[in-house]
Amino acid sequence: MTETLNLPVLPLDDVVVLPGMVVPVRLADTEARAAIDAAQASGHDQVLLVPRLDGKYAKAGTLGEIEQIGRLPGGAQAAVIRGVARVRIGAGTTGPGAALWVGATVLDEITDSKSAELARDYKALVTTVLERREAYQVINSIKQVTSPAELADLAGYASYLTDEQKSWLLETPEVSERLTKLIGWVKDHLAELEVSETIQKDVQEGMEKQQREFLLRQQLAAVRKELAELDGKAESEEEDYRARVEAPDLPEHVRKAALAEVDKLERTAEQSPEVGWIRTWLDTVLELPWNERTEDGYDLREARAILDADHAGLDDVKERITEYLAVRRRRADRGLGVVGGRRSGAVLALVGPPGVGKTSLGESVARAMGRKFVRVALGGVRDEAEIRGHRRTYVGALPGRIVRAITEAGSMNPVVLLDEIDKVGADYRGDPTAALLEVLDPAQNHTFRDHYLEVELDLSDVVFLATANVLDSIPAPLLDRMELVQLDGYTEDEKVTIARDHLLPRQLDRAGLSVEEVAIDDSALRLLAGEYTREAGVRQLERSISRVLRKVTAKLAMGEELGALTISAAELKAYLGSPKFTPDSAERTALPGVATGLAVTGAGGDVLFIEASLADKETGPTGVTLTGQLGDVMKESAQIALSYLRSHGAELGLPVGDLAERNTHIHVPAGAVPKDGPSAGVTMTTALASLLSGRPVRSEVAMTGEVSLTGRVLPIGGVKQKLLAAHRAGLTTILIPKRNEPDLEDVPESVLSELTVHPVSDVREVLELALEPAQVDARQFAA
Repeated sequence: MTETLNLPVLPLDDVVVLPGMVVPVRLADTEARAAIDAAQASGHDQVLLVPRLDGKYAKAGTLGEIEQIGRLPGGAQAAVIRGVARVRIGAGTTGPGAALWVGATVLDEITDSKSAELARDYKALVTTVLERREAYQVINSIKQVTSPAELADLAGYASYLTDEQKSWLLETPEVSERLTKLIGWVKDHLAELEVSETIQKDVQEGMEKQQREFLLRQQLAAVRKELAELDGKAESEEEDYRARVEAPDLPEHVRKAALAEVDKLERTAEQSPEVGWIRTWLDTVLELPWNERTEDGYDLREARAILDADHAGLDDVKERITEYLAVRRRRADRGLGVVGGRRSGAVLALVGPPGVGKTSLGESVARAMGRKFVRVALGGVRDEAEIRGHRRTYVGALPGRIVRAITEAGSMNPVVLLDEIDKVGADYRGDPTAALLEVLDPAQNHTFRDHYLEVELDLSDVVFLATANVLDSIPAPLLDRMELVQLDGYTEDEKVTIARDHLLPRQLDRAGLSVEEVAIDDSALRLLAGEYTREAGVRQLERSISRVLRKVTAKLAMGEELGALTISAAELKAYLGSPKFTPDSAERTALPGVATGLAVTGAGGDVLFIEASLADKETGPTGVTLTGQLGDVMKESAQIALSYLRSHGAELGLPVGDLAERNTHIHVPAGAVPKDGPSAGVTMTTALASLLSGRPVRSEVAMTGEVSLTGRVLPIGGVKQKLLAAHRAGLTTILIPKRNEPDLEDVPESVLSELTVHPVSDVREVLELALEPAQVDARQFAA
């Protein structure tokens, strides 16, 4: 049976009181004083404790009995009130005093079959929370509570529950619902406790680790000091650096800069990140071989013998190295090792197609001179800091590749190979080629300053060898600082010598074979060089030899008895199949309108065919069509050839009217390969003249040269590479510009002896030498 009471209201703004709780209430507030006075005046000493959250009254309150009225230790008056039952607030009524009176209905506790089980679970969780807080007296009190309703109402003392959650508990008479909610809230609180404890534990461990590290470092410093006093060594790391810096093997300007850093290290706290930067810088400076130099070998005959043993041909660079050693020897004999702070270094650029031995030549040069060798790969480098180093303010700063190369060599006068200098790029991080200007300038590299070191480094005694395939991508100021040595590829005889003396022994060793087991005779090597591989270098030749030896090894592994095997030219087809580069010039130039030209690419010299044709008068527009991925310069050469023939065709006996009335098509196979350059002008003119005259171009003739509107044949570059390519292709008659005649001195005599070279200065000479004699009417072929 529910009971209805008239009670004065005592609003609570900072606490929610549940049944069973005992709370002190200060009477300084007017509302609280009025409620207590009204309760005492009514004679029942009962008040209605109502939570007031954010200015709003709750729907339910707690019936409270006033147990005592007294004063707090500070002198303020307060009442001790015990919560008795939960009540639902009704309508307002009247009563004595100034308090607000309402009608209140006492709510009965509603329990069910699950209440006891939920109470056990909740009691276990609460016990866990209190154990973590070490509140063992409270645990004993809770264990004595048997009523599920009383146990649930004890949550009013829980500090981890919000006033809103406690208000919900006050408004809910169902015990099972209250316990279910409380179990969830306590589990959430336990999870938060675990996370907080984990964080606190990690923080505490970190602090303990720092304290332990500090203590150990102090002990280590004390131990070092004691040992130093016994051994006479430096007492600390800073003093050790100071002793190393003050050693007599550092230049004066380097010692001054290093001592300044040691002073800074001694003043800097151990925990500062700058300590690590200073130590790294000091280690880098002290690792550099400031006064280490290797003695050059001045036996010129021995040096030349070493170069000849390692590489066949390449006489230009061998002579240059021999001359350099001879000059250094004379300077040393006359006491001129250092002049104006500069030593006698050298900067050479080895330019040539792939596979001619540019990179391996660096090692041979170092061995011939008796110097250390270090290789710096520049291919794909796009960051200027890779050359000059990073500023020390950056995280992970390092010195540049030049300084690292000197450190790696362990000497101030090594041979440094700057590999693939033409593959250096530029982007937003700067242009590395601009940073190389100081490195490769003999006039200023004796005071090279790396951004990381910030002290002058003398590079004037270093021999720099830069390798490149093409010169076009190297900036002119950088190219001007280097002495150019052109490596134009090998003749067929040189390839056979290289294959016999170098490539074959190396590949035999890699295949696990011996000279007694397998041999390849010179005729087979010549066929490999001439028809299986057509290149300026010898990389493909070495791969072909390797492939032959792998097949031999596979046969031996299968159990075949080969005995002492000698592979001849006739047997190559069984190992490598048919040759890939059979001479086809006679077949290609059998019809009028096809001429053989010579070109230079990044892979060396090459032969290209230029084809011309005329469309019927009735089909298509007039003009010129150019195909074969031609560059702008090559397209202009075709226009010049057409203009020349239109203006001078009558003198040459050619039907030039067809050029104006019919569409002219010029094609340069292979169509997938981009081509450019002016040296095809003569070849295009010859192809068009052959088409118009009906006279085929002689199959053994190849030509190169730029043509002008007046018919002059102008000089071009790469004569040696072009003649070597013509020789490889089996061509015997070569037409070159008259002004290129001095370049023939660079062509090997063995190649020149097998070629007939005609220096020409006018297109008329070209046509007279290149075209077959007239046999039929010209218009028959042009139609």
